This record gives sequence, structure tokens and C-alpha cells, in this order.
Amino acid sequence: MSWLAHLLRRDLRLALRQGMDSLMVVAFFVIAVVLFPFGVGPGVNTLARIAAGVIWVAALLASMLALERLFQADYEDGSLELLALAPVPLELITLAKVAAHWLTTGLPLIAAAPLLALVLFLPTEGLWMLVAALALGTPTLSLVGAVGAALVLGSRRGGVLLSLLVLPLYIPVLIFGVGAVNQVMLGESAQPHLMILGGFLLGALALCPWASAAALRQALE
Repeated sequence: MSWLAHLLRRDLRLALRQGMDSLMVVAFFVIAVVLFPFGVGPGVNTLARIAAGVIWVAALLASMLALERLFQADYEDGSLELLALAPVPLELITLAKVAAHWLTTGLPLIAAAPLLALVLFLPTEGLWMLVAALALGTPTLSLVGAVGAALVLGSRRGGVLLSLLVLPLYIPVLIFGVGAVNQVMLGESAQPHLMILGGFLLGALALCPWASAAALRQALE
């Protein structure tokens, strides 16, 4: 656990040192959401109806902006090889990197989501459910994205390949994340959707670090 905490602090320091990456993710998220009223019109009912879907899609795309660099910097400077030789499982190293990615991208997106939801006139009852759904869904996006980032490590045009690999796997999270908000707005319980999102997160925690570590070993050979 001390190794895990040390790796997490290291990645957080590197991310904060290169703060433009996190700012770029949040800026993309804000701009993508704000553009929608210009495209669909200023109708309050229309914007409120599509608000959850717009915010979720924008958050999904924004979280992918920093995925390609998740392992790339350590791969280029040789740090990844040293980490792979360290007396700690590569799966834990991957998990620490995913946690740092979520703290520097997913968490700022969650913090910005309520303000953007107000811009789209999302009702208050849907606002807090949106935050809860994002809190359960965005870690899954980071975990699944780490598998894709490890698979394309060292390849040319990795960003395009990463999008093709990861986007189809994000669709279930998107469906149930938006569905939870819509259920609340219809006056029904969103508990089944939240439980499914929680199941996705537990499944990703159980499988993705091992899949990412296997892909990293393959890239380092």
C-alpha cells in the first residue's frame, strides 16, 4: 500500500506539473456542452430533456483526451520499464495511474457538471442524480480507457486506435448513466441504474488492471 500511495503521489505531482492537460480536458468539456444551446436552440424544455445525454457524452469524450498520455510519457523516458521491474505488481502500478487519471480528469468533470447542468436547465432533482451517476461512471471510463491506452502503447496513430477500441465499451456506461437521470426526472426510482453502474465499476476494478498490465508487458517486450 505504501508503494501504491507513493506511485499515486508521483503521478499526481507530474499531472499538476503539466497542468495544461487537466485544464484542456475541463475546457473541452465546458465548450462542448455550451455549444449545444447554439445548435438546438434556446428552448428550455428541449435543453432540459437532452441535458443529461449532452453532459454525459461531453464528459465521455473529454475523459478520452488524456488517455493516450496515461502510459506514454513513462514509456518514452524508460520509467515504465523501471516500474515493471519494481518489487510491486504491475497491476497495482496500473491502478495507481488510473486513480491519478481519474483524480485529475474525472473529478474536475464531476465538479463542473452541476454548473453546466444549470446552463442546460436540468431540473434540481436530476442535477444530484447526474453527479451521483458521474461519480460511479467516470472511474469505469478511466479503468476501461487504461486497457485501451496500454494496448495502443508505442503504436503509430495511437489516438485513433484508442478511440476505436474504447468508445464501443463506453456505451453501456453512457446508457445507464443517462437513464438514471431520466428515471428521476420521470418521478421513478433510479436505484436499478445506479446498481448496474456500480456493477460495471466493480467488474472494471476486478478485470481492467490485470488486462492493462498484460498489455503493458506485451508492449515492453
